Amino acid sequence: MGTEITARADFSLIRYAQCWEDADVLLEALDIQPGEVCLSIASAGDNTLALLTRNPGRVVAVDLSASQLACLELRVAAFRELTHAELLELIGSLPSTRRDGLYRRCRPGLSPEVRAFWDSRAADVAAGVGGAGKFEKYFKLFRTRVLPLVHSRGRIERLLRGGTREEREEFYERHWDNWRWRLLFRVFFSRYLMGRLGRDPGFFKYVEGSVAGRLLQRGRYAVTGLDPAANPYLQWILTGRHLTALPLALRPEHFETVRANLDRLEWHCRPLEDFLQTQDRAAIDRFNLSDIFEYMSPENTERVLEKLAGSGRAGGRLAYWNTLVPRSRPDSLAGRLQPLSDLAERLHRQDKAFFYTRFVVEEIL
Repeated sequence: MGTEITARADFSLIRYAQCWEDADVLLEALDIQPGEVCLSIASAGDNTLALLTRNPGRVVAVDLSASQLACLELRVAAFRELTHAELLELIGSLPSTRRDGLYRRCRPGLSPEVRAFWDSRAADVAAGVGGAGKFEKYFKLFRTRVLPLVHSRGRIERLLRGGTREEREEFYERHWDNWRWRLLFRVFFSRYLMGRLGRDPGFFKYVEGSVAGRLLQRGRYAVTGLDPAANPYLQWILTGRHLTALPLALRPEHFETVRANLDRLEWHCRPLEDFLQTQDRAAIDRFNLSDIFEYMSPENTERVLEKLAGSGRAGGRLAYWNTLVPRSRPDSLAGRLQPLSDLAERLHRQDKAFFYTRFVVEEIL
């Protein structure tokens, strides 16, 4: 049994070279206890590695894309081989002129297939592997071709310094939110351009209404309701690196814990639906599901949620995001899954990866 999206999108390329979901929100939602078993959509690997900071007994990462798993495998090798500062250089969080040498040190820890994958992408390695995905290259186009038409470098730096909420709101209204910003944002982040340059047209099959309008509203919240100085996702979008904040898995205080727990991690290249068919009932405690339901019909969402509920232990939790398509537990599963709505809404207000319109947390009954 394959997953629905494979019929509409190509997964041979790196779509996401970073995880664009806030791991701080994810870990608080899942509340992982030492020794528990976690299932994680791999994506680029950052949030899967973040789960290791909670000392689980086992983390199983799955992804239908071998390219995404190559990103995870390189991160694992980098955590084993490099220092923390060197890891940040390889990712691209810090500037570097020696990334090829850092990769060469990681290379022996890669499988032959993944070694060949990264050997053929020397330019991506030299630029920082965190920028190697289609989505990240879309953001690069935005900051190098579009943003300079609207704001100066000094104004961007001022935005990212943050300040009090009152200062952030005043700066946004007086200096940032001009007609050029609104116009070019709506054009560049339209369904048409995002589908072709950033994500994939097939990802928008179930999206209704304005894409750019909703993202513009969430973007305003990201720079006024939240502090840009503490937002690694916004910093990368606007500058191509991390300035004053890092995603959870890359923070120095977590480096040794992740490294010590790497042997608890395994990964599999297969659709989530196929993997669940091989699992015993009630075998998994916590599920990081990224935004997988964004690309599924309501009927497929219901079927997958039913399988997840059957694979999870009572009291376990599912966490996932809605970007532009509303998906959550259907009424038919009311006896299997309990929404933790208050928790999810509170965490969504803290979500630094601001483009998601909803965060969902559900408990297995």
